[in-house]
Amino acid sequence: MTAEAGPSSASTAMLEVARVWKSFDGLSVLRGLDLQVSRHEAVVLIGASGSGKSTLLRCINGLESVDAGSITLDGDLEVTDLDADLDRLRRRVGIVFQSYNLFPHMSVIDNVMLAPRKVLGVPREQARRQAAALLARFGLADKADEFPDRLSGGQSQRAAIVRALAMEPELMLFDEITSALDPLLVSEVLDAVRDLRAGGLTIVMATHEMQFARDVADRVCFLHEGVVLEQGPPEALFTAPRQQQTADFLARARRA
Repeated sequence: MTAEAGPSSASTAMLEVARVWKSFDGLSVLRGLDLQVSRHEAVVLIGASGSGKSTLLRCINGLESVDAGSITLDGDLEVTDLDADLDRLRRRVGIVFQSYNLFPHMSVIDNVMLAPRKVLGVPREQARRQAAALLARFGLADKADEFPDRLSGGQSQRAAIVRALAMEPELMLFDEITSALDPLLVSEVLDAVRDLRAGGLTIVMATHEMQFARDVADRVCFLHEGVVLEQGPPEALFTAPRQQQTADFLARARRA
């Protein structure tokens, strides 16, 4: 099975994923996947569970090694090299998961301050000012000194987004960040992503929220059996998919 080429070329792509394979216990999850993402582009990954979306994001951030192929950031950082500087990578690429992973013994603002202080060496007071500004931007100013167990699911997920943004990443990865939330809380998290999108941050996001994908993405990629089977502008892909597997998936998603 071959994937369709994306609109970005290797020479202009901020992120270049080329012929990437990844298996777990003999099961191939990514099967020669190709993906290119331009700077300031918002790319949304859709597809059934097991299609490779989460694995792809974890490989991009160096949380999983690949079996074959390459992942390159800005043409100068080879994520898949054995001696890749993963600390440098994670300063440039943030990731937020469906589980919030906030440190329960630390206040919200201390969660946000931790990486800038420990990784970037930002002085404590400067880190606190920057963290407070980010929390205010995402409606969490009054939660700065609370502990995570005092937050709602939506607040916790927004705090996780703020923590990732505190490192001032060039690229943000979001992995099904609304899937663990009560439906009433989904919109507040998606609004936070909309705000980042409006600000021009480069985003790659896996989601089951089809309407959100349609509203926010520059490009939607349908993953099927470990490859990008079809991709294109949201309106084209959602209204006139070229692949039968894409049409079948979208039909199931509409019925869900």
